[in-house]
Amino acid sequence: MPKVTKKTLNCRGKLVDLRPAAVMGILNLTPDSFYSGSRVITAEQAVVTAERMLAEGATFLDVGGYSTRPGAADISAGEEADRVLPVIEAILDRFPDALLSVDTFRASVARQAVEAGACLVNDVSGGGLDPAMFQTVAELGVPYVLMHMRGTPQTMAQLTQYQDVVTDVIDELQTPLAALRALGQTDIVLDPGFGFAKVPTQNFQLLNHLEAFQVFDEPLLVGLSRKSTIWRTLNITPEEALNGTTVLNTVALLKGASILRVHDVKEAVEAVRLLQQLQPVAAK
Repeated sequence: MPKVTKKTLNCRGKLVDLRPAAVMGILNLTPDSFYSGSRVITAEQAVVTAERMLAEGATFLDVGGYSTRPGAADISAGEEADRVLPVIEAILDRFPDALLSVDTFRASVARQAVEAGACLVNDVSGGGLDPAMFQTVAELGVPYVLMHMRGTPQTMAQLTQYQDVVTDVIDELQTPLAALRALGQTDIVLDPGFGFAKVPTQNFQLLNHLEAFQVFDEPLLVGLSRKSTIWRTLNITPEEALNGTTVLNTVALLKGASILRVHDVKEAVEAVRLLQQLQPVAAK
């Protein structure tokens, strides 16, 4: 199994060990997320889902109020914050030790979410959609997920031309990563951005060469859960894509993923635990 030297994140003073890999459960506070099973509309529903995911072994819960599926409708920062903040507060009121991530590309939403108790910022745009994001995260002192994407959720499907998708994505991550490090940001997680400005064949290429991203010596987050790469390939629906998700998550773990971002926590945790037994030495 590939190795990364850095395998911890400082989340509000708690050192989170990513050995074995951690699981991040998805809480979509949007009415139009591509997988209906991930949608939670009210704070009460979110607390119930959070309780289940934490019981199943989730290390992080990723709360998002902006749908980033291809072609999703744009919403204002105010509406996004109105969706996210009450849920963060409700979950932490019930589970004060929960580690919450905010899934946003807006610095203002990230700041409000962290002030409400979130301990990690997951930015699908890698800082590309808000020039204030990097400075904001550095000031807040929270871990940051730097994901690769081209364009916006509305335009990314037209931006899939690469000479070599693995090399190009690595090259395009270098500049924002250097900018973050220059600001003193130390806790950085990289995400190749499966499905974001990539077609299924490119997603498979990225997964097959995931080890190449170890060149950055930062933990890797992989988000393949129930995505179209799986269900289009198998000619099924997102609702039928759990088995395919587990298969590809297992490949990602074997290739060095430190965090799996998933809709189905129990199955992902089981994959991590089984691989621990298969490769107990490599997992240490």
